[in-house]
Amino acid sequence: MAKTKTAFFCQNCGTQYAKWVGQCSACKEWNSVVEEVVQKEEKKGWKITAGPTSKKIAKPLRVNEISTETELRLNVHDLEFNRVLGGGLVPGSLVLLGGEPGVGKSTLLLQIALKLPYKTLYVSGEESQKQIKMRADRIHPDSDTCFILTETKTQNIFQQIEATEPDIVVIDSIQTLHSDYIESAAGSISQIRECTAELIKFAKETNTPVVLIGHITKDGSIAGPKILEHMVDTVLQFEGDRNYVYRILRSLKNRFGSTAELGIYEMQGSGLREVNNPSEILISKNDEGLSGTAIASTIEGMRPLMIEIQALVSTAVYGTPQRSTTGYNAKRLNMLLAVLEKRAGFKLGAKDVFLNITGGITVDDPAIDLAVIAAILSSNSDIAIEKGVCFAAEIGLAGEIRPVQRVEQRILEAEKLGFTTIYVSKRNKIGLKNTKIEIQLVAKIEDVVSRLFG
Repeated sequence: MAKTKTAFFCQNCGTQYAKWVGQCSACKEWNSVVEEVVQKEEKKGWKITAGPTSKKIAKPLRVNEISTETELRLNVHDLEFNRVLGGGLVPGSLVLLGGEPGVGKSTLLLQIALKLPYKTLYVSGEESQKQIKMRADRIHPDSDTCFILTETKTQNIFQQIEATEPDIVVIDSIQTLHSDYIESAAGSISQIRECTAELIKFAKETNTPVVLIGHITKDGSIAGPKILEHMVDTVLQFEGDRNYVYRILRSLKNRFGSTAELGIYEMQGSGLREVNNPSEILISKNDEGLSGTAIASTIEGMRPLMIEIQALVSTAVYGTPQRSTTGYNAKRLNMLLAVLEKRAGFKLGAKDVFLNITGGITVDDPAIDLAVIAAILSSNSDIAIEKGVCFAAEIGLAGEIRPVQRVEQRILEAEKLGFTTIYVSKRNKIGLKNTKIEIQLVAKIEDVVSRLFG
């Protein structure tokens, strides 16, 4: 029996120390360094003697000998999840899904597991089989390919995997698992790292995709060591306020696809509904024109979205005017207000300005600058922008209307949703023909003001 090995880890960031210290030198947290058992029984080293197992050793190949055939992906029968993954689950990959408590992580993966035509093993360390069955009855009660297992010990999980031979494995959650090789408590740095390493080895050797649910800390990062995110192939973030029905799925890391994709769901009593046309939920259905509202054409990943921007400009009651934004960069708003005052002659320095992007989403696309300015000017003059008008352009410090990327895709999305006019930069090269939407080419802010408000 080998000597028990221990080490000291920071519970906040995962930094390892040879001895106990009061403050972590990496994240500057106090009293976060604890002692954990690293290894309680002897493991084999990386050198393996010749024998029956030597056939499994990977051999180096020349670059031109490696097959470049496209890896077949497993369709999860969820358009939004497929889009964010880049086309489906890659066999042998590890996907880590993180999010706030109660946002719907378990519901999303259970819903996918119930609807899959493949044999799926859903392992839960947080709920009993009866609790999961109650939720499954609301989502999809007639599934005969989904197996539910409540277990936290990895060795027992692998025994059930050998007996069941599933095509996909779902773990809820990685922080609840523990391995016999590590003596520390479940959820500790050592346990998370060891359990993830065992799952990676299983996934790569059997070519079975594994989806993990990960808890997050109060800072919004996934709990456990940062190396956890480096070990897995894909890291997904499930966002949304529990007070709102809409959820957003983002890709933070993806070895097999783009990290700019976005998936939107609506939380309902029967589970999460895929929102294939997000523009419908991001634009309010107001028949009567309201001042201070403008529609912008933005792009999230490969997906064009039409979003509604609301602005309210009023006389400052106190000496210092307020500048408040929701879903938009406050510094960029201050810059646009300075451009309006300097280049267009609007005196907004003594007025309160409030800006809101509807739907509870946050947008960083500079192409919504023109819509922000149009909403501010509309509220300031109390004149509503005509129905069917939208915007897609960036504003420069000189007051010029700058071109944006993929403008043709934005125009086609606006036309598809029934908009009649779109304002874009004069410097954009547009090769569209036979479009019903009217394209207004503008070069300066003054051109936009004169055309919108006379």
